[in-house]
Amino acid sequence: MAQVEVNSVTVSQGVRILFSLMTPNESSFATVQEVPKYVNQATPYFIGLILLEIVLGWLKTDGPHIKINDFITSLSAGMMSRLPQLMMRSLELSAYIYVWNNFRLLELPWDSAWTWWLAFLGVDMGYYWFHRFAHELNILWAAHQVHHSSEYYNLSTALRQSVTQQFSSWAFYLPLALMVPPSVFAVHIQFNLLYQFWIHTELVKDLGPLEWILNTPSHHRVHHGRNPYCIDKNYAGILIIWDRMFGTFAPESDEVVYGLTHPLGTFEIWTVEFLYYPYLWQRFWEAEGISNKLSVIFKGPGWTPGKPRLGDIADIPQITGEEMPHDPVWSPVMQAYVFVQFLLLLDVYNNLLMDQKILSEMTVLLLTAYVLLSLTSLGFLIDQRANAAEMEMLRCVLIMALQQFGYIKPLVPQLAFSIEAFVLISAVYWSLQCVNQRIDRMKKQN
Repeated sequence: MAQVEVNSVTVSQGVRILFSLMTPNESSFATVQEVPKYVNQATPYFIGLILLEIVLGWLKTDGPHIKINDFITSLSAGMMSRLPQLMMRSLELSAYIYVWNNFRLLELPWDSAWTWWLAFLGVDMGYYWFHRFAHELNILWAAHQVHHSSEYYNLSTALRQSVTQQFSSWAFYLPLALMVPPSVFAVHIQFNLLYQFWIHTELVKDLGPLEWILNTPSHHRVHHGRNPYCIDKNYAGILIIWDRMFGTFAPESDEVVYGLTHPLGTFEIWTVEFLYYPYLWQRFWEAEGISNKLSVIFKGPGWTPGKPRLGDIADIPQITGEEMPHDPVWSPVMQAYVFVQFLLLLDVYNNLLMDQKILSEMTVLLLTAYVLLSLTSLGFLIDQRANAAEMEMLRCVLIMALQQFGYIKPLVPQLAFSIEAFVLISAVYWSLQCVNQRIDRMKKQN
């Protein structure tokens, strides 16, 4: 049977990439430049599996609950986390190449299956320790808590990533750079990330004997729980053996309640991404003495003076079974509006990632600013903030300008007029909302 290619990766390979089932022969390359951008090429499979999960959830009475506000926030975080790569190469790969070029002790052959498997194990163990440190060091938790901020657990949760996490994870892979070629590392750092997508689901209950070896949805559900038995457990990327070896494994037992122990209560993306840093800064300055100040930074999030390094598990709020995710009421019309605008934004974002090499620096900066403004504005609408109308009006005007000057082009040219009309009507609507709000404020002042 003929295989259809999607950006140089066949459909068969695209599916197997998500489950880390590629062979050394088909994923070994002499140089970094030859390594495919597997993460970018996996986008259609992300979308396909998310849609499949939604459909299966509708068919199952106990299927996953997916809310538009949480769904868009997760995807917004994922989009924001990849924007720095428009300006620079992955820090993980750049640091790795530097150490390889200057400090390697030996050079393993790039086309050896032994090298390939060594990199597989090395990257996976490196991820385990990075992930563990991201929970046990408060300064790293400030970034990683973004991924845990959703109170739902579905495939979109996998895409809820931190902008700042990539600036610390690179250090944990450097020992491999003493002997494993960068091209082999570049393959496995992507495979390790992609494998972790499909385990963010409630639909897969148990995988039998594989539960002993692999990180599975059951194991990872525990990791995302805020039940006391779930805290600081199951850090694995692909292989759960690391948790079993290093004493951080816990099986799924009581029903898992997802999210942070102290939920954020917002869907605004800048707050989701960066709220913990001001909190950490405040705790640092309020701590008495240099020892306590350093402990705030380098001990666990739950640490306070007189407590163990990782805090006291008794301080974790108990689960009552009555916990409800943050889900404020908003109209179906507004949900539809935000969803359609987000789809239009996704098209611009995807084109930006695909075409960045042929776009001018000014165009990249302009479109990046537009993406950030859009994520902010849509977050304000979801949170129903008082200034959301002004922000959305400004965004719609910017869209019209970008369309007029050819910076934004629709995925389907036949829809160009319809999209422009939709944006124009949106701009008029939000302008009227701004006028009404201003009149209301004047009346209240009088």
